[in-house]
Amino acid sequence: MLILLIIAGTVFYFGWVQFEVPPGSFGVLRSKTHGINPEIIRQGEFRWYWYKLIPSNAEVCVFTIKPVNRVLNSSGVLPSGTIYAAIAGIDADFSWSVSGEFSFSVKPEALPSLCERENISSQEDLTTLENAWSRSIEPLILNRLNALANDGNIMESLLLQGTLPELDREIEATFPDLEKISCVIRTVRYPDYTLYTSARTLFNEYVSHQQKILESNVIRNAENNIVSRLKLDELEKIGDVLTRYPVLVQFLALGRDLSSLFTYGE
Repeated sequence: MLILLIIAGTVFYFGWVQFEVPPGSFGVLRSKTHGINPEIIRQGEFRWYWYKLIPSNAEVCVFTIKPVNRVLNSSGVLPSGTIYAAIAGIDADFSWSVSGEFSFSVKPEALPSLCERENISSQEDLTTLENAWSRSIEPLILNRLNALANDGNIMESLLLQGTLPELDREIEATFPDLEKISCVIRTVRYPDYTLYTSARTLFNEYVSHQQKILESNVIRNAENNIVSRLKLDELEKIGDVLTRYPVLVQFLALGRDLSSLFTYGE
């Protein structure tokens, strides 16, 4: 009985996956025979699998989920804004700036699917994935704020409250594996897009006008070059004739015009 109890206890211990997950962490069971188990392993929950008894068949990947905090600090100038302002002759600042921070956490329930889809198996892999999410979330926030820049009521509410619930919901919808998403905007400044559009339109009209002038000059110069070339060809022909027939020099001395003897293109 003692031997049987020892064997049973050993089997029970090695099949009990909970022992490998420390408090505050989550585990994902990966095995060669059964793949990735879709249920996460939590501390305090009894989980036992017989295929874990097979040597080197299964392993528990342990992850610790902590809030990810990132600083949001971005600025720039609308494309060719300085040139547009100079052409329009206005003293306008077409620069923009946004500062704040955002945070999120990975859903524990998403860990098994992430292990399978993103092929993560360690805390380092999870950190790399969190950094990739951060780099994708930042432009999403900036693009959304840029789209709302002309709405004075939303911008005023954002500056007063510092948050935009619909923005948090949009991030959560875009990244369903994340939770506890929070975006706080400290400062936001965007230029007058209406003025920018008017200045850009004026610049395009200016460029179009200059292009027409340039095309007119090119055509006129081309015509002058053609006329000059024809005259040169005519003189070359006259010179060639005078070389072969010197007697025509006397003909010219009498005031006669040789041009009637030649035509363009001959």
